[in-house]
Amino acid sequence: MTNVLIGLCCAVFALGPASGLLRIYGTGDALLRAQARYFERWGVIPLDLWSGSAKALITPLTALFVHGSWLHLLGNILFLYVFGGMTETRMGRLPFTVFYVTVGYLALLGYAAAHASSDQTLVGASGSISGVLGAFLFLFPRARVTSVFPFLFFLPLRFPAWLVLLFWFFLQWSAARHDPSGPGVAYLAHVVGFALGFLYAWARYRRDTVRATRDNGPATEGESQP
Repeated sequence: MTNVLIGLCCAVFALGPASGLLRIYGTGDALLRAQARYFERWGVIPLDLWSGSAKALITPLTALFVHGSWLHLLGNILFLYVFGGMTETRMGRLPFTVFYVTVGYLALLGYAAAHASSDQTLVGASGSISGVLGAFLFLFPRARVTSVFPFLFFLPLRFPAWLVLLFWFFLQWSAARHDPSGPGVAYLAHVVGFALGFLYAWARYRRDTVRATRDNGPATEGESQP
């Protein structure tokens, strides 16, 4: 399902006006207007969401598959590819899919609640993917992932997952605290999604982790493939 979700995000983006691939949306100002209408139709607008519109209640679901730019899309699917496969293997296909959609919906809902008067549009799968990161942190804290940091001259280095993910979470939390004005990058949705993902994994799998440790010693986790 990780690959299916990645494929859906890519397909929706390629067929939408934000990709710029299809001429049916026009060019120049016409394309910009088409993009604005597209995001307003499928994205989350907090002001509309809390107005009581039944249609708006669907948008936290549709927004999970809509992205604003190539960079936005590629950043999200990279994180989903790196951390989604192992998390899905542990949870199972159907539970992982339900988890992905539910956490993403709640993350966008939480963001909209914090910016209830905003009329700006929010799109993207980052709430769901942040939930995957949170679950991965609990399920595979000793796995190692390859990371690239600009201040280390873009050298690919392998770090424990817990170090990378906690560092990432700290950055999102810090940015969310200093971004009270609302949309741009939805840091608060990242924080909410990550927290929900970690708490779900803790509530659902903590007994399995304790049992495996007691019966077999420290469980081997391997390393993430990328």
